[in-house]
Amino acid sequence: MIKGYTGGAFDLFHIGHLRLLKNAKKHCDYLIVGIASDKLLLEIKGKKPVIPLEQRIEIVNAIPYVNKIIIKNFDNDTWIAYKQKAKIIFKGSDWKNKKKWKWIEANAKALHIKTKILPYTKNISTTKIRRKINGFQKTTKNKDNE
Repeated sequence: MIKGYTGGAFDLFHIGHLRLLKNAKKHCDYLIVGIASDKLLLEIKGKKPVIPLEQRIEIVNAIPYVNKIIIKNFDNDTWIAYKQKAKIIFKGSDWKNKKKWKWIEANAKALHIKTKILPYTKNISTTKIRRKINGFQKTTKNKDNE
């Protein structure tokens, strides 16, 4: 059995998240998903998630491609994959040229774990959704004040 691993925030769950999980499952028999804790997201991104951890877990757990969920309390996908006995780590192609991905690849190789970049769904991200919501809220507030 081939175990695969991917990690992320999975905040404001969208089609890009779903496609990543679906594609990852095509390359493994058992998919483990690490969901970043609220505290970790605050440390890494400098902002709290919109959707609390418990709800993000419930949402991702409802996806049929996911076999196991773990909570990420620290930012080291390679170590988490190793501890979970995963044989492959998946990330979206938006990670391809990032220094962090190069670090994951190098460490995974040293631990005999494969890495695979999967297609990124263009024009959708949690950041873009947040911007739209913020823009909508500003527009609505201005109209309410007229």
